[in-house]
Amino acid sequence: MKHSYPNNERVTTALLLAAGIGSRLYPLTRNEPKCLTIVNAMSILERLISSLNQHGFKRLVVITGHLENHIRDFLGNQAGDIKIDYIFSPLYKTTNNIYSLWMAREIINEPFLLLESDLVFDESLLDDMLYPDRIAVARMQPWMDGTCVTINQFQQVKAFWAGNADSFGAIKYKTVNIYSISLNSWHCIVKKLDQQISEGRVNDYYETVFAEMIADGSLFFKIVSFDGKPWYEIDTIEDLAEAEKLFSSDNYTPTEFVTLSHPDFFNIQSINAVTPPQETRGILNVAK
Repeated sequence: MKHSYPNNERVTTALLLAAGIGSRLYPLTRNEPKCLTIVNAMSILERLISSLNQHGFKRLVVITGHLENHIRDFLGNQAGDIKIDYIFSPLYKTTNNIYSLWMAREIINEPFLLLESDLVFDESLLDDMLYPDRIAVARMQPWMDGTCVTINQFQQVKAFWAGNADSFGAIKYKTVNIYSISLNSWHCIVKKLDQQISEGRVNDYYETVFAEMIADGSLFFKIVSFDGKPWYEIDTIEDLAEAEKLFSSDNYTPTEFVTLSHPDFFNIQSINAVTPPQETRGILNVAK
């Protein structure tokens, strides 16, 4: 079935899942939440906020948990043109991202961009993610693992797969853990989340919900390719080292400056947007 994507539903709200402990990045996450990990002199969160401001976002909802006060102190209630709301997940030590997403059910009632808080990516990659219902993907490579998808002739997700699952010859694409979700889709997702949480499935990934809904036809995602420009998910110290190589000034030439309008917005008032060398692309592992 071909699904239409209205052009007048531009997304200006983002939901950031930032509750996790980030145990695989220890000891860096002992005293700071994962999203404040520094990648080449700039935190993951700062890079993200710069990108959202550049793309005209007006609202950010952050699901917090581990060391939540550090995130609140860093961002405050306004970052550039973005108003920031927080939801604290009291069970962050014993739940997974399905529970974090469920926590947003009462505070979000508009289309939104769903992001994980351990991603770094070229800002221009969000250009095609500003309208629902879309999913960021990259062509599956041998060194990638984690959740992936296959697609149909309409460039829509056909099925979700575990990284080591046999897709019977179909080309698999790695999920980047960025989704643009329409209000109608969100209402359907919330119903499914309610069911999962009521059954005690608080340690699942939200991708299990998306997979079931794609399979029964109640959810549709059009793919947006993140191939060709840098992105990386930072789960481990080794990931951090690779991300710093990918986003180093040795590999990229600054092409423009993004000026942040909030007078107290972080310590750095401008951020270099960068262009990758042609042969380089980001890789990704499973999000936690």
